[in-house]
Amino acid sequence: MSNNEVAWGTAGDTRVIRAIQHLNRTLPLKKRQTELPKPIADLHRAILRSFAERGRPLSNSEIAAFLGSDTSAPGALAILGANDLVVLSSGNPANVGITGAYPFTMRETPHKVKVFGQQVHAMCALDALSVAPLFQTETWIESRCHVTGEPVGIHQKGMTILEAILADVQFGVRWQKVEGNAAHGLCKEMVYLKDARTAAEWRKTDPEAIEIFNLPDALEFGAAFFVPLLDVA
Repeated sequence: MSNNEVAWGTAGDTRVIRAIQHLNRTLPLKKRQTELPKPIADLHRAILRSFAERGRPLSNSEIAAFLGSDTSAPGALAILGANDLVVLSSGNPANVGITGAYPFTMRETPHKVKVFGQQVHAMCALDALSVAPLFQTETWIESRCHVTGEPVGIHQKGMTILEAILADVQFGVRWQKVEGNAAHGLCKEMVYLKDARTAAEWRKTDPEAIEIFNLPDALEFGAAFFVPLLDVA
């Protein structure tokens, strides 16, 4: 277990700690980031900040300027994409760009997050909860129950849930192996459920793979996974 996992896990129960460990094994973003050359790791953090502060990733020209070379942007993106730290557009490799960087995506998902005056989409329900603690700021989440489609609204400030329009909203994850981009698989199985009863019914569809967490536990889970990404070693 890493130092970050110990620090975040101390406040939660055993299930939360196990979930943090499980996700870090399945999608080891921090480990991968740590193993990058420093300029590429710094670029990854800059991309995350750009999503939050400007509602979009850095453009290729901005990446080149950040790295100090017009020719280094494609190589840097290839490294980040190969490590699933960013999701890249398809097409001509010379024109490839960023479409996502966990927890954010340019693609439309059920999970909208208002942060720093920008509206962005999160990859999944856990990602949406993680934006406020990642940037130590206030967020407003608009999403929906995975089963019923009923609206889910959550107002956060850092690690504090200020308001939820559904008082008993739950977070659910259907664990699975990640092959390729997690955005195209696992992220689609990290969802909100309107209440504990609905969550329990959903869990019955795949009890060996599905776990359910209340909102405070899900928030700790997500923060433990994402906050280390902005830590500079």
